[in-house]
Amino acid sequence: MTGLPLPPVPEPYHLPFHYGALHTIGVDYLVEPERARRLLAKRHPGLSVAAFDGGACVSLNYQLYFAQYPNGGGITQELEINLIAHPVFAEDRIPAVNYGQYARGYDQSKLLGSARLHVLCDNPLAIDAGRRLYAEPKHPGWFETTVPSLNAPAVRERWAVSCRRAVLGTEGLRRHQEEVIALDVDLVGLTPESVNSTPITGYGTDDEGKLLAGPLNAHQPYRYYALDDRSADRVRLDLGNPAEEPARDLAQLVGDAPAAGVWTYQSAPVAARNRAYYVR
Repeated sequence: MTGLPLPPVPEPYHLPFHYGALHTIGVDYLVEPERARRLLAKRHPGLSVAAFDGGACVSLNYQLYFAQYPNGGGITQELEINLIAHPVFAEDRIPAVNYGQYARGYDQSKLLGSARLHVLCDNPLAIDAGRRLYAEPKHPGWFETTVPSLNAPAVRERWAVSCRRAVLGTEGLRRHQEEVIALDVDLVGLTPESVNSTPITGYGTDDEGKLLAGPLNAHQPYRYYALDDRSADRVRLDLGNPAEEPARDLAQLVGDAPAAGVWTYQSAPVAARNRAYYVR
């Protein structure tokens, strides 16, 4: 059989990795493309920045997910900083779509994907798995969040995510109070569209310079919020110490560009324990 070999799946990992629940928010920015090209060339030389409406797309993606294992369960939070890109060799195969069409899932070639620049994560196992399975530039961080939840009905379509610095040591994650990146997104009163944008391709480059692609399938549609001049201020991005590389790169890429779109995904509940009643 001819063709490329598949990347290895080192022990103790197994693929596919199944999410028991996933809650996520993404924020996209259309930015000056030349800065994006320079940064992408350093991190992923096998990729080219995708062009949307004359700009490059920086995509931030916060995830809270649960996974069940034979010996228990685990909860992970992470924040991806991505550039939307495609393989260099595929320039002539990319559909001609603008940002709105891309966000609505018009591109089903799935050559357009998330080139990961930084992934900050609070789970040591997930950090190791992301590095070894998908060549993700994954590093420790920890989170303080407020997200919509059926268990707190007063919190409706308001997302606040603060990612703070952490160090990974022999005893696990050591937290520091220094804020690296913070997002505050108020979607109250905005009308979302149901969009099918999966599978989502995630790109990584391993230590040998090989380009990897890993698809993520979400089993229900995303909710997409198109932003304009009247609604872009619903998103606030705060960056911490510029000595922290993720904050520095985001500052260079995004600058004062307004948010172009927001997308969310929340797993449907699978069971509910109802209110008690007296038995006489």
